[in-house]
Amino acid sequence: MRVIGMMSGTSYDAVDAAAADLALDGDAVVLRPLGMVSAGYDEGLRAALAAALPPAATTMKDVCALDTRIGQAFASLAVRACRELCGGRAELVVSHGQTVHHWVEGGRVCGTLQLGEPAWIAEATGLPVVSGLRTRDVAAGGQGAPLVSLVDVLWLRGRPGVPVALNLGGIANLTVAAGPGAPLAFDTGPGNALIDAAAHHVTGGRLRYDEDGALAARGAVDAELLRRLLAEPYYAAPPPKTTGKELFHLPYLLAALGGDGRGSLSPPDLLATVTELTARTVADAVRSAGATEVVVSGGGTRNPVLMARLRTALGGVPVRDSDALGLPSAAKEAYAFAVLGFLTAHGLPGTVPACTGARHATVLGSLTPGRGGLWLPRVPAAAVPVRLRVSPP
Repeated sequence: MRVIGMMSGTSYDAVDAAAADLALDGDAVVLRPLGMVSAGYDEGLRAALAAALPPAATTMKDVCALDTRIGQAFASLAVRACRELCGGRAELVVSHGQTVHHWVEGGRVCGTLQLGEPAWIAEATGLPVVSGLRTRDVAAGGQGAPLVSLVDVLWLRGRPGVPVALNLGGIANLTVAAGPGAPLAFDTGPGNALIDAAAHHVTGGRLRYDEDGALAARGAVDAELLRRLLAEPYYAAPPPKTTGKELFHLPYLLAALGGDGRGSLSPPDLLATVTELTARTVADAVRSAGATEVVVSGGGTRNPVLMARLRTALGGVPVRDSDALGLPSAAKEAYAFAVLGFLTAHGLPGTVPACTGARHATVLGSLTPGRGGLWLPRVPAAAVPVRLRVSPP
């Protein structure tokens, strides 16, 4: 089955679409990558999205407009992905949408909201669309994240030692995929979120992110600010746990700077400090898992300063890009959602309860029919897959 997986992460800079040939082979899901296309949100949509996200206030009119415009952006890229990656023969689109709020109270996830109405995708492509994947796990008592943990477990199972999959998006998350205990997954804290916020702030909006870590490379870590940031209670909370930009945003960083001179930090020192925060908190989480290797993906892999500091903080734990294991780093999450939607189409569960904290595994998402109406695979799955095998493109 040719499946297009789509997502936009917590950095909300672009929509990614990765296409794959997916099949069930005994107890394995076989994935053959077909490539990725990406498109940035237009400036007006990105600005409207940024203005509506917490801690900002918004209106239902704004939410409706964002849901529509994000859905249209996803639809436009889905048409392109079907044409360019699948030769016009895609069979299913899986849309994660754009997370705009993850409702957490007292460590419990009460709800989650992703925008990007799937009807626009179904109408533009004529294909069925699986969407709303996180909500079912939340309804089953889970965190709704990290939702790609099932794919990580299937993918890294069988590797020696304790392999850990790490995604450095706006929020960093990891999956302890194998080892002596049950699989485990959780958000470690900010990945690029505070780095991006700081870069945008100190440049007066000129930069959206610290390209190549250039600002951080010129700065020195401020020990007092780092101490304040590391005192955040989230880091000490036990997994499974999730977080988001509801917590790690610019006002949060400005509050930590305070009124005792920290606000006079040079831009390079501020960027060096928040970059060190991400490296330190990720490394602490990886070490707590007893990891013997880290397989990393996400936008943070393109920041050489962050990656160098992470390797330093991890000591001798090997760090390798997901590309080395067959899944391109930039497209890994989009491929993961293609797999989750493929499982949904076959009536198979898409979660690991030990990773999300849910009471039981669930089939994820909702299905929006395409022009061909509602359908199910002709051949039901013979077994629940326990492995993911990536074949050459």
